[in-house]
Amino acid sequence: MITKQQATDLLHAHTKNQNLRRHMYAVGFAMRALASKLGGDPDTWETLGLLHDADWEETKDTPDEHTKHSLSWLKDMGETEGPVVHALMSHNRKRTKLAELDGDMEWALETVDELTGFIVAVALVRPEKSLAAVTPEAVMKKWNQKAFAAAVERGQIAQCEEKLRIPLAEFIALTLTAMQAHHEEIGL
Repeated sequence: MITKQQATDLLHAHTKNQNLRRHMYAVGFAMRALASKLGGDPDTWETLGLLHDADWEETKDTPDEHTKHSLSWLKDMGETEGPVVHALMSHNRKRTKLAELDGDMEWALETVDELTGFIVAVALVRPEKSLAAVTPEAVMKKWNQKAFAAAVERGQIAQCEEKLRIPLAEFIALTLTAMQAHHEEIGL
């Protein structure tokens, strides 16, 4: 199975935008924390977080291709099946129709992907522009302001309650804590 280092190398080879890299790092850190909470393999979950948007720079203008490039890169490495491959197949399922979401790891990615961006938005509107200055309460306050980060699909995040059995406030706190622990890599 692909290692975290191989995933990082693949991500760096195909993603030049520093903010996009930081997004994938944030999702990786959050996925590791969610794996620990939900009994998953932290290395596998973090690897998925690192890879989930690795081909975005190449596919942003052709969203039906998003994840297909990453899957091709994995195939070239000999990775043709397993949890990371299936999870990537389901990541852009609305457009690619390659696979449906199945299991906690895939639902964790589905729900935390948008949340990490929302948390970054909360940090960026604070005077300190730092994750350390963000609290779960501050995230919840912004959550209820529909005009704030209006493009974030809150319903996608809120599925954490049904699909992962984690209350929204706890999900936010867990994700924020994981991101704060790695603020340097995330750049905030």
